[in-house]
Amino acid sequence: MTYPLQAGTEVTRETFWLIGPVGELIFYYLAVLTIVVFLWGVYRRFARYSRGSADAFDRLNDLPGRVARAAKIVASNEKQFNRDFVGGVMHAFILWGFLTLLIGTTILAVDMDLWTKGLGQASFFVGDFYLSYSLVMDAMGLLFVVGLGVALYRRYVVNVDRLWGKHTSWEDDFLVWTLFLLGVGGYAVEGIRILGTGFPSFETVSFVGWFVADVFAIAGVDEATARAVYPLAWWSHALLAFVFIAAIPYAKPFHMISSFANVVTHDERAGKRLPGIPVDLEHTNAEDIDDFSWKELLDQDACTKCGRCSSVCPAKASGRHLDPRDVILDLKSYRESLDAGGEERPIVADGGGVIDTVTMESCMACMACMDACPVDIEHLNSFTRLNRQMTDEGAIRPSMQDVFQNVMQKGNTFGDPARKRADWTEELDFEIADAREEPVEYLWYVGDYPSFDDRNKRVARSLATLFEHADASVGILYDDEVYDGNDVRRVGEEFLFLEQAGTLVESFEACEFETLVCTDPHSYNTFKNEYPDVDFEEFADDPMMDFDVDGRWNADGEIEVYHYTQVVAELVAEGRLPLDGTELDYTVTYHDPCHLGRFNDVYETPRNLVRATGCDLHEMPRNRANSFCCGGGGGGLWMDLEEDSKPSEERLREALSDTDAGAAVEKFVVACPMCMTMYEDGRKTGGFEDEIEIVGLSELLAEAVSTHDGATAAGREADRSAAPADD
Repeated sequence: MTYPLQAGTEVTRETFWLIGPVGELIFYYLAVLTIVVFLWGVYRRFARYSRGSADAFDRLNDLPGRVARAAKIVASNEKQFNRDFVGGVMHAFILWGFLTLLIGTTILAVDMDLWTKGLGQASFFVGDFYLSYSLVMDAMGLLFVVGLGVALYRRYVVNVDRLWGKHTSWEDDFLVWTLFLLGVGGYAVEGIRILGTGFPSFETVSFVGWFVADVFAIAGVDEATARAVYPLAWWSHALLAFVFIAAIPYAKPFHMISSFANVVTHDERAGKRLPGIPVDLEHTNAEDIDDFSWKELLDQDACTKCGRCSSVCPAKASGRHLDPRDVILDLKSYRESLDAGGEERPIVADGGGVIDTVTMESCMACMACMDACPVDIEHLNSFTRLNRQMTDEGAIRPSMQDVFQNVMQKGNTFGDPARKRADWTEELDFEIADAREEPVEYLWYVGDYPSFDDRNKRVARSLATLFEHADASVGILYDDEVYDGNDVRRVGEEFLFLEQAGTLVESFEACEFETLVCTDPHSYNTFKNEYPDVDFEEFADDPMMDFDVDGRWNADGEIEVYHYTQVVAELVAEGRLPLDGTELDYTVTYHDPCHLGRFNDVYETPRNLVRATGCDLHEMPRNRANSFCCGGGGGGLWMDLEEDSKPSEERLREALSDTDAGAAVEKFVVACPMCMTMYEDGRKTGGFEDEIEIVGLSELLAEAVSTHDGATAAGREADRSAAPADD
């Protein structure tokens, strides 16, 4: 059936069709009221952040660049696709549909209220512009409804587990159902209008609305009935829109604003570095909710309860008492209860605290939650603040107190005398240079575990052998080396971290070298990303800080900091470590250490080294940025926590069961001393001793180089044996 365009009919539509002048005045009154309520709510939200403490980092430098980055992230939905393609498509449909409808509504308001009524110009909402407008609005609105339909299906039919939690409430339902009803209701209003105006032929561009009008007509709705029903449908749609807009600052829809602000103010090195503590005797860490910085308060409001952080948290997966989402939302709920006149409670404490101490002890500081978060929430900053409060109050486990005592008294986490730090070198058949006495190209920071732990000493010796074979100029600090402080900082002992950092930097500055190379990714990260941020001069008058360092160390990056895999890769590339990819034939898998991979994006270099040995490398399903933590970070190495299955045990099961090679995997390759310790333990407690071997990457490389040398020597001997004897 066709409906010809009536003679003289203009290609447009009447905005307030059948509403009347009184209804139009009521509409504008409600619109102004809605905007006032909205703006007041937004103002109160942002004013509340100003009551938080100052943030340690400049969050508004290069503001145009920050806004551009945030716009790119939001517009592309790139983080929504992380680990969830369907969720990414769904969110893209909703976002772009919503923005298009918002822009379309704004264009209509400009035409009606500014261009036509304000400036007295002829409406531009006619002809080709109107037709193009209608087509785009219908097409993008359809994506909006489809996206929301998928969201409803995932939430209420599939029941995606991560979407539900202790903080699930009416506002989650309100957000998704209101948007869905607005989308569907808009098409219903459009369909009734098209039917009520006699199906003007140009309205076919509104293909969804035209389809809805056809459905109404088939259902028996005539033109007169449509005209009678239209005002009720129109007002229902308008009032629902007003309620939604007014509610934005007061409920979950506020994430549309707070999330963008959070991405704008994000620290690109968040997690890799932590905020320091000011030299202020009045400073408190988390005694009060307003001790949290304004950015940490913004983090709380930016949370969309999507549960992506929860789904990747190794502590939660292991049965520990930690859900990263709940910690952020617990703090938010407490803040809101205080603002509403609620009772004050300790922020972190067992029995009545907002956060239990065992919750924070469970965190491995692996940064998986931050990597998965689509709105750049910086969990580790808030978590470290809570840990510092626990440390201030002495609410930490005796095992951690022992570690702190060892570091304070002996300069290492083992509590061994400093003179024994280099004892691991005694079994080498060569000497390692003393960097305190002679210039070297590479100053090698060996670290605590390679220096004192028997299993990791073998890793240190294998790496020393590689350096010696390559004739690299490498030196160590011998008994002047002390613990780097990375993990005690994440447990909350900031001043002990500063003391260790100042002591080490004093030793670094007394040496002549070009590059600092680390065995441990934890040391690598803290030297690269944290030490340069410390203004040691601020602590010069503190009697507890027994070091003499002026200003900042390596603030301009003049000293390059590398993990050993990066240096060894250079030596291989230069031909100083001969490997042709045929030396070994093991079937192996490789584990990405959190501090090397997720923290510093070093993924391919270790893999290339594994392949250079000739080993057959098979990836575990969770690899690279999605790697599963060994459980040793954030003090986990020194804590005996109750858990259903140790993270190290779960990871070894994954290696043997979920890789393509399955049980054929012979060696589990690690590039971190802490990982070595945790996986050797998990190998025993999980019953994997007869199934797989834990091997350091440097050990694998040393074996390959030795095999290559042996093959080369055998080849030369064979050549000599085959040569004709002289007459």
